[in-house]
Amino acid sequence: MSFSAVSLSALSPSSLSTQYSVLSTSSPSPSSTSLITHHSSLLSIIIPHWNAVHFLPTCLAALKAQTYPDIEVIIADNNSTDGSRELIKSDYPWVRLVELDRNYGFTGACNAGMRAANGEFVALLNNDTEVDPGWAAAVVDAFGRAPHIGIVASKMLLFDKRDHIHTAGDFFTTDGRAGNRGVWQKDSGQFDREEYVFSACGGSSAYRKALLDEVGLLDDDFFFSLEDIDLAWRAQLAGWRCLYTPRAIVYHHLSASGGGVTASFHDGRNLIYVLVKNYPLALWRKHWLSILRAQGSLALEALRAWRGAAARARLRGMMAGVLGMPHMLSKRRMIQKGKRVTTEYVESILTQAVP
Repeated sequence: MSFSAVSLSALSPSSLSTQYSVLSTSSPSPSSTSLITHHSSLLSIIIPHWNAVHFLPTCLAALKAQTYPDIEVIIADNNSTDGSRELIKSDYPWVRLVELDRNYGFTGACNAGMRAANGEFVALLNNDTEVDPGWAAAVVDAFGRAPHIGIVASKMLLFDKRDHIHTAGDFFTTDGRAGNRGVWQKDSGQFDREEYVFSACGGSSAYRKALLDEVGLLDDDFFFSLEDIDLAWRAQLAGWRCLYTPRAIVYHHLSASGGGVTASFHDGRNLIYVLVKNYPLALWRKHWLSILRAQGSLALEALRAWRGAAARARLRGMMAGVLGMPHMLSKRRMIQKGKRVTTEYVESILTQAVP
């Protein structure tokens, strides 16, 4: 969900145009205002929540206003103590509330909600978001493009600066870094076409239930941060694709429900987890030096900012990632055993990093 932003300006200028296949011209044009509305599939929307009651009215009002009728909204609450549960029960009886006995993190809450979901499609949505009225319709419509589309990524814009982008789908680089496409850029139409991307941001990601049944839910060992990238890796290796659709618009209070020391620790640890679990061996052999250089650069940057709590947290996280490698290697064996795509294909969907 959260990770340190990597600017696209630091990447090869041609990498995005070559790695992401644009859908065929038979798909509706990005400027079209019409959607294919023949779907009647249930969309389950999971909102992980913990002590952020002030965000709920805006988030839930937007979901209540959706033009797509077949949705269920599930809030998985990590034992909030700020009156969130009382508010949901009294003011939002149409919301299903999953009450957890402690804080299981972003992954634990999402997984609890997904297990309770009944939909053919399951969306994860941050509580600090406001979705466009046509968001759910656009998400379900995107799944109808092709059966191999297992993930749909939304166009996420900054809540308080709505002409600027948070993410237009996420990418992963050959040297082992994750980032948001278009982050901080002014939205001037540069991401107004549907195209395949590596991953959806967990703050607004949607999954075909068949994909989740095949590759599993979020990895609870991640707790928070990069759990979306990890799931995308497992999906991509199994042959599923992730489609970005600009019609599914979400406004996000970036880092309002997570950041600082917490994010820095989990960013440092979980990026190592992702690489150990998912990165194919043939690509390790080819890119190991650039991966180690990227990790070294992150560590050096943190060391230079040692006086800052976030920098120290990142270093602690990286150390925890190294210590957790044996456990991740045990998971890796099952993931790589289920790989259904070629190494050449995997490399083609990664963004080429500039040396």
